[in-house]
Amino acid sequence: MAPPENPPGAGGDVARPAEVSRRGFLTQGAAAAAGLAALAAALSPLRHLKEGDLPTAEEFLQKHYKEMTAAEKARVLGRIQEQVKKRYGVTSQVNDPPPLDGVEFVYGLNISRCIGCRKCVHACVAENNPSRAPEIQYIRVLEMEKGSIDVETANHRYDASQVPRPDKWYMPVQCHQCANPPCVKVCPVEATWQEPDGITVIDYDWCIGCRYCEAACPYWARRFNFTEPQIEPDQLNPDLAYLSNRPRQKGVMEKCTFCLHRTRVGKLPACLEVCPTGSRKFGNVLDPTSEVHYILKHKRVFILKADVGTLPRFFYYFDERGSRYHDPLEGAGQATHGEGA
Repeated sequence: MAPPENPPGAGGDVARPAEVSRRGFLTQGAAAAAGLAALAAALSPLRHLKEGDLPTAEEFLQKHYKEMTAAEKARVLGRIQEQVKKRYGVTSQVNDPPPLDGVEFVYGLNISRCIGCRKCVHACVAENNPSRAPEIQYIRVLEMEKGSIDVETANHRYDASQVPRPDKWYMPVQCHQCANPPCVKVCPVEATWQEPDGITVIDYDWCIGCRYCEAACPYWARRFNFTEPQIEPDQLNPDLAYLSNRPRQKGVMEKCTFCLHRTRVGKLPACLEVCPTGSRKFGNVLDPTSEVHYILKHKRVFILKADVGTLPRFFYYFDERGSRYHDPLEGAGQATHGEGA
């Protein structure tokens, strides 16, 4: 008697061993092909990257700044020095000055005196190593009609060779180092945070470039590197700090840090040092003998966009009436008396 074509009870669709091998091969081959296609699709955006664009294993595995030990931070600072030397041919000094105890930095700007010369803008660029092509600037100087404070229609592209212009006044705007910073709240990876001295910082190694912080900032204070930052070696400031002016890379946010690499070691911000009219004041508001403490206590002060509840540490003030400097908001209503803008 001939054996049945299929084993008893196995049904009529059981394949022979040769068919199993062929079918398995085709199934596994199709899965492998799909996997390779998915891998190729995932890697396709990387095909244009150059050497150095991808993070090293050490950079990829680097801990969050707040979790690093002193020894780990020292290794990171050394690595940054090597990268700066390789990229720019410049010998740099990379530091990481910590916040000072008992210090809360604030910035005051006398808009009775500001003439809109933009020297502060260019000093900031020279100090903080943003891209020069395209040039990134942290400070935006607004030109407005006297008696008006409409920042939405202000002109920040005026001719700086002819300032101050008649019937105009000027208001520089930069990071306001808010006590209630909305930019920090929206960062999904905690790449930006507020330090004990009031300075909000960014760890460029952790930033993923989502730009949520840029959208959350009501003061237009954050800048995004859409392209690889370009700085000529002779323009690079070699006095660097991890959380402030070290060179950035494409795809990350940056902003003013009150020149923390300077201010945390007893110096003044670069923008203040070049101001020809003495419009800018900076210091520790917790020190009752400081100039900024006196200004906040005795001058007519207002803050920009007070209604959004950010509690800025950057404020504007006026000279007293009767001085040779005029109140630029004379006739502008409540804003003259410090109710915000």
